[in-house]
Amino acid sequence: MKPRLALAVIGDEIGPSLPEMLSFCAEHEVRRLDMRTVDGRNLLGMSLDEVNAIGRQLKAAGLTVPTFVSPVLKWPAPGKAPAGGKVDFAFDPSTCPAADPLAHAFDVAVVLGATKIRVFSFLRYPGFSPDDLAAPMGRLVDLAERCDVTVEIENEPVCNIGSLAELAGYFTALMEPSPWLRPLVDIGNSWSIGQPPSDDDMATLGPLVDLIHLKDRDFEAKRTVPLGDGKVPWARELTRLLGHVSLPEVVASLETHCPQDGRNATAKSVAALRRIAGEIGVEVV
Repeated sequence: MKPRLALAVIGDEIGPSLPEMLSFCAEHEVRRLDMRTVDGRNLLGMSLDEVNAIGRQLKAAGLTVPTFVSPVLKWPAPGKAPAGGKVDFAFDPSTCPAADPLAHAFDVAVVLGATKIRVFSFLRYPGFSPDDLAAPMGRLVDLAERCDVTVEIENEPVCNIGSLAELAGYFTALMEPSPWLRPLVDIGNSWSIGQPPSDDDMATLGPLVDLIHLKDRDFEAKRTVPLGDGKVPWARELTRLLGHVSLPEVVASLETHCPQDGRNATAKSVAALRRIAGEIGVEVV
């Protein structure tokens, strides 16, 4: 039995304002909204009162928040100069209203009612080793257990774990894997850097997966496009991944990355996911 896909949309992929997000969900029968920014402000930079006000409006609209799509560790590692240039949705932890950004991130997740929190692996720098993440991930796992919120580490090309091969390598290297730490598999990210996942990557990550991000890519134009409009072979990739998943349900969160026409691109992506899932015999709920 293939797992169900629990459809979610990252709110600011629709538009910057909360009313835009709410109206989209009502129009397209979306019941789950993953939260990252509102009106251009990252929730990690907001007070808990501000986050609570957002959460109340979401709840009133009948929406749940599976994941706080946080920017945790999407910043330079201590003493390390990042190798890349401009970073989308990067965050300066000194702008967090709390003294401890990691603890504040979990407080935000709890206020939203989220059961998952997305994290990264520091902005990419030369000489990275998975051991470099031991201390921060240990802290995050401790907070996760205390708050009952799972840590989801995403493969992000500007970070040290950028491809699915690197994500699989990280989890393979863990001496004592924690049930509170899972891979957030972003197949589109891996394809975008010319490193599509191998069968071994899928076999390693699949049994641990409870959340995936979906986006598509026009490789010739080197830009992100609505799901189904690009060249990522999504029917095949979902079939490969879900064949290894052990849970009955996986959150499938649309991260369309088409800001020039966010609402329409996300609408096309919602329709495409439902169509592709139907083609491969997977239920979308």
